[in-house]
Amino acid sequence: MDAALVEARGESPRFRQVPRPQPQPGQEVLEVLAVGVHLVTRAIAAGRHYAAGGRLPRVPGVDAVVRRADGTLAYVATPDSGTLAQRIAVETAAVIPMPEADPATLAASMIPAMSSWMVLRGGVPFSAGQSVLVIGATGTSGAIALETARHLGAGRIIAAGRNRDRLAALSRGVGAVQTVALTDDREATAAALAEAAADVDVVLDYVWGAPTELALEAILRNRADATQPLHWVQIGSLGGESITLPAAALRSNAIRLSGSGFGSIRFASLAQELPRLATAIAGGELSVRPRPFALADVESAWSADVVPGERIVIIP
Repeated sequence: MDAALVEARGESPRFRQVPRPQPQPGQEVLEVLAVGVHLVTRAIAAGRHYAAGGRLPRVPGVDAVVRRADGTLAYVATPDSGTLAQRIAVETAAVIPMPEADPATLAASMIPAMSSWMVLRGGVPFSAGQSVLVIGATGTSGAIALETARHLGAGRIIAAGRNRDRLAALSRGVGAVQTVALTDDREATAAALAEAAADVDVVLDYVWGAPTELALEAILRNRADATQPLHWVQIGSLGGESITLPAAALRSNAIRLSGSGFGSIRFASLAQELPRLATAIAGGELSVRPRPFALADVESAWSADVVPGERIVIIP
C-alpha cells in the first residue's frame, strides 16, 4: 500500500510502498481518510520532540481521521501511530468514535484545538466567566485557543503575540479580544502585560522561553490579590525550551504551573472530550482551514508554506 516514509532524520518523508498492516489480537485495521501535518508531527519525525523515538525508516504521523470497517468515522492520536499511510492497525481501545464531519477539517483542527480544549475542559479548574490569556495567540494553535476560550464561556480573553497585523484583526469585529504586542521593547511589553492581564485566571502559553519569563514577572508583580489562583499551562515552546524562574515567584503568589501534551492527559479524558470537540469543529464554532495534498505529494506538502489559520492535510 502507499505510505510516507521517513528514511533519514531531517529529511522530508518519501512516497513509498510498504506492506499492508497485519492486525495483532485486540487491533483493527482502519482506512485513513485524512492526516494533519502539525508542528508536532514534523518535530517527532525529525527527532526533535520528547516523544520521538524508534528506528528508521518509519511512517510518520501522530493522528488521523479514519473510517472503521462498519463505516463509522473515528479518530486516533498517539505519537507512535504512524498514520501517513492508506491503512493503519490500531488497538481497538485507542480508537475514538467521531460524529460525521468533513475529514479534512477534522484532521486540520483536532490537534491545534485539542491543546486548549483539554486544558479548559478539565486540565485546570476553569469555569465560565473567568479570564484567559493566550501567549502566542497569532499562531494557528493560539488563535484557535481564543475561539475555544470564547466557546467555553470565558468572560475576558487577552491575546498576546508578535504579529501586529494578526493582533489588529483580533481586536476588531465580532468576538474581539484585548491584545498585547510582544515586542523587543521589554519595558513597554511588560507594562502592557501588567495592564491587560495582571489578574488573569488562566494562561495558555504556546511560547515559553524569554517571552514567558517577562510575562511571568510582569503579571506576578502586579496582581491585586496574590492569593487569587493563577493556572499557567505550558503548551508550546516556540520561544525557547527553558526559562529561569525565581523561587520567590512560586512562594509569593498562588500560581500553579503545569503542562499539556502527549503523556500528560489520560486516554479516558481524551475519549470523553474529543467527540465533543469534534462536534464544535463540525458546527463551525472553531476550526482550522485544511490545505489538502495527495499522499503522493508528501515531499512538497512537508515543506509547503501555510498562512495562519491553515494546516496542511494529507489525503491518502
